[in-house]
Amino acid sequence: MSANRAVMALRSPANWIQLAKFGVVGASGYVVYVGIYAILLGHGAHRAAAVAFVVSACSNYWWNRHWTFAQTKGHFGHQGLRFVVVSAAAFGANQLWLFLFLDVLGLGKFLAGAIAILCVMPLNFLGNKLWSFRR
Repeated sequence: MSANRAVMALRSPANWIQLAKFGVVGASGYVVYVGIYAILLGHGAHRAAAVAFVVSACSNYWWNRHWTFAQTKGHFGHQGLRFVVVSAAAFGANQLWLFLFLDVLGLGKFLAGAIAILCVMPLNFLGNKLWSFRR
């Protein structure tokens, strides 16, 4: 993307609206994740986290496909696979930020997680906008 195209994209209200919708979907996915995690915690933290991640990712995919990026609906499976790849990359980046904020800088668990998710959101949004749900 040229610098001129990037500036034009930043000036487009539609892109900012899409980003806001993406944030709302992400927030709802976070609520789903925490709810499932809390329900399944008795089965072990790692197992609960894995199930909660899959369920929240499925919810996020559905909402992003039908609301955030509704105008770019493509093949369900192709978009879904791309969404999983972007989500996995974002999850990996999130874990790196979390390590930095929690283990290196010593921030509290909640604050570290809140900052890490904010750091990953632009990467996640761009990956989904430019690849998962591209026209």
